[in-house]
Amino acid sequence: MFNALVVNKDEESGKTSAAIEQISLDQLPEGEVTVAVEYSTVNYKDGLCIGPGGGLVRKYPHVPGIDFAGTVEASSDGRYKPGDKVVLTGWRVGEAHWGGYSQKANVRADWLVPLPDGLDTRQAMAVGTAGFTAMLAVMALVDHGLKPGQGPVLVTGAAGGVGSVATAILANLGYEVAGVTGRPETADYLKSLGATQIVAREEINETTKRPLESETWAGCVDAVGGAMLARVLGQMKYGASVAAVGLAGGAALPATVVPFLLRGVNLLGIDSVMQPYDNRVRAWQRIAKDLPMDKLEAMIQPATLGDLPQLGADILKGQVKGRVVVDVNA
Repeated sequence: MFNALVVNKDEESGKTSAAIEQISLDQLPEGEVTVAVEYSTVNYKDGLCIGPGGGLVRKYPHVPGIDFAGTVEASSDGRYKPGDKVVLTGWRVGEAHWGGYSQKANVRADWLVPLPDGLDTRQAMAVGTAGFTAMLAVMALVDHGLKPGQGPVLVTGAAGGVGSVATAILANLGYEVAGVTGRPETADYLKSLGATQIVAREEINETTKRPLESETWAGCVDAVGGAMLARVLGQMKYGASVAAVGLAGGAALPATVVPFLLRGVNLLGIDSVMQPYDNRVRAWQRIAKDLPMDKLEAMIQPATLGDLPQLGADILKGQVKGRVVVDVNA
């Protein structure tokens, strides 16, 4: 028997509740690889799945946790053997399939990536889905021509998980980073990650009737969406790109096509869930090389399985800073 955070649903009231329970291997879903989980983390989706589900959870009881890192315990797939260090993000694990808020997990071999040299399992979950997504966004911007010296790169939701890692990576690569935050108290934190400019959220989250404003940003990693993304599109430099990674500010996009037609702006969609294997490996290798480990350490907020119900509620309210690293064995 081992511990897991299990979410149950009362069929009469429809309400859910999360608590640590002891479960056994035969209760886990089928999978070719059994992983002894060491660390997981807390993402926005996790907050939804710990709580009412947000439409993501198909059936209860459910074990959330959309990412984890650990050691292979058993494998029927030749790619992995006991003792291998692995990381998992995406593939609807923690949503449709039981996830990482458990001391053991059964998953498909196709969903795993070998832990890259230079990262341990704790660091991998300090990165987690959020940091993996941030790296995919930076790679997309660079692939579309972004170079240091072209001007400031905007990061919206900069104090959150994706924004924190994106800020640290971009600064480390020599880019000038402007971090958008609605929490003034996070300014010093963002500067410690390498941001050279702090932009107050209220300066940039209101819609404007002007489809174009002054060309300001050489690139953007946007975790907010909604009216802020619409506003940012009209402020991009000619030919610049925005990597869209989230919708914390809403799914609607009250924008015009003018920035695309008159400035050649690119809107790049970043998906981390179904990302192909080769690009996953490339992103994790880049993370090990391009993300300063001292900056990563400064983002970490340690947690245990018992902390997760409160942290799940907090992240839905935008009250989590940096990266929560959950030691599932503590």
